[in-house]
Amino acid sequence: MKLKNICAGIACLAALTACSDKMDYHEYTSYDKEYVFTDFGRTAGFVNNIYSYLDYDLPGLNSLASACDEAEMAITYSSVRDYTNGGWSALNPKSQWSYYSGIRAANYFLTEGVDRDFYDLRFTQDYESQMNRYKRYPYEVRLLRAYYYFLLVRAYGDVPFTTTVLTEAEANNMERTPADEVFDFIIKECDAVAPELPVTYSGIENDAAGGTSNPETGRVTRGMALALKARAALYRASKLFNESGDKNLWHAAAQANKAVIDYCAENGITLGKYTDLWGTGNYKAAEVIFARRVGDTNSPEWYNFPIGMENANSGNCPTQTLVDAYEMKNGGEPDPNNPYSGRDPRMGMTIAVNGDKWPDTNPYPLETYVGGRNGMPIPYATPTGYYLKKYLDGSIDISAGTGTGGKRHSWVTFRLGEFYLNYAEAMYQYLGGADLTEGDLDLTAREAVNVVRDRQGVKMPAFPEGMTGSEFWTRYKRERMVELAFEGHRFWDVRRWKEDGFTSISRMTITKTGDDTFSYNKSNKELVWNDKMYLFPIPDSEIRKNPKLTQNPGW
Repeated sequence: MKLKNICAGIACLAALTACSDKMDYHEYTSYDKEYVFTDFGRTAGFVNNIYSYLDYDLPGLNSLASACDEAEMAITYSSVRDYTNGGWSALNPKSQWSYYSGIRAANYFLTEGVDRDFYDLRFTQDYESQMNRYKRYPYEVRLLRAYYYFLLVRAYGDVPFTTTVLTEAEANNMERTPADEVFDFIIKECDAVAPELPVTYSGIENDAAGGTSNPETGRVTRGMALALKARAALYRASKLFNESGDKNLWHAAAQANKAVIDYCAENGITLGKYTDLWGTGNYKAAEVIFARRVGDTNSPEWYNFPIGMENANSGNCPTQTLVDAYEMKNGGEPDPNNPYSGRDPRMGMTIAVNGDKWPDTNPYPLETYVGGRNGMPIPYATPTGYYLKKYLDGSIDISAGTGTGGKRHSWVTFRLGEFYLNYAEAMYQYLGGADLTEGDLDLTAREAVNVVRDRQGVKMPAFPEGMTGSEFWTRYKRERMVELAFEGHRFWDVRRWKEDGFTSISRMTITKTGDDTFSYNKSNKELVWNDKMYLFPIPDSEIRKNPKLTQNPGW
């Protein structure tokens, strides 16, 4: 188990420089605690290293979008296919256990790196501003630790839990702590650190001269603390962790998510253009609460641009299941001979269909029909009839001769749109209807969904008053699938709802019947699903190390 004592050596990373717009991770040699925590720069580097464990799921070879019903992986050697083909097991666990490395580092800092005065540096020019930054570190680290515990509990349920630095022997003798207690810790930590974190780092002294012209970016904020609490409260209230259906948990989730909505309103965080959520400047989008800065790369494009283009690999191909979730603007049914016309505008922003000019560097419109330039039976061509747009930069050229190289990508961890939907779900589950309010929870579930549907550039018809419970719930789940597509939610949402598993996906086969005419035929692909998959298997290697570490049911 990776909860070892790290007193013997510390992998310490370089400090975040004030002139940089992202967090840089450059590794030092290993040094002991007295070396690391007697210098501002080395201490900052250690804290920045704890940030380096933050998750992201940009579309790539192992994106969880292709482990659910959002997409199908066209690259046949990708191990993400194990989630749906029966290859997943305790011996092939798709382990999330590495987050314990971030937790271990956080525990170490909170044990050895706090309450220092850096007395020997007191006459340096920027001592005061450096100390102000240092005094925020414990709150940042506590929030990061809470987030890593959230990533573990959502995957495994009950998990080993500690806030202290353990020896290897102690770590390998831990029992699993009930998920409810872990959620309780996460939520309490968010409450404790939120008031101590800034809303923004703009205006905070942080450079060597104590200036404010280059605020730090990529650091956790008060908004992230509120957002983590709200998401954790939603998961805790969901059936996977709330088998009894305790309404009090849904009430708490509604309150926590309403607090995020109110916080955003107070601090100028608003819904903007849907397409602002990806691209080189997406971390600055109007609704972003926190984004994980990944850096310059063309990997998502290399893996996901359509086959038929040089160096392209098709990758995560959106399913017909996802396409069917996009409603028609007029509320009717799609034309079977022209099935993409009149759809929710978010579909065209997310999914590339036959005839689209995608990406910008492709000289030809897409031909995803059988026998087309980008269609079957070309090896690795889309098996679903579609290619991905969302989170890809269409201006990137991945060809060998004229390639543009990588561009900045950032993973949006928390954004406002999610919390309107979270609130809607919690209110519906708490009050049992889509048109009900209570006290300060003065926004109905239906109204919250409609805020998202009315966002700039989308403007879908509002959910009407008087919907039955089943109608609202069905359409809510579809709205969530559409709005949050490829943002790392669907894989987990279906699990926490514990209503259905991923038993099949739908594909589209397009056949050219004339110069500009096509036939469209849906088919289903069966997936391997077992109810044990609601939770991840504990890695067999960890079970073998720790005799007290029990396995999840069925694995």
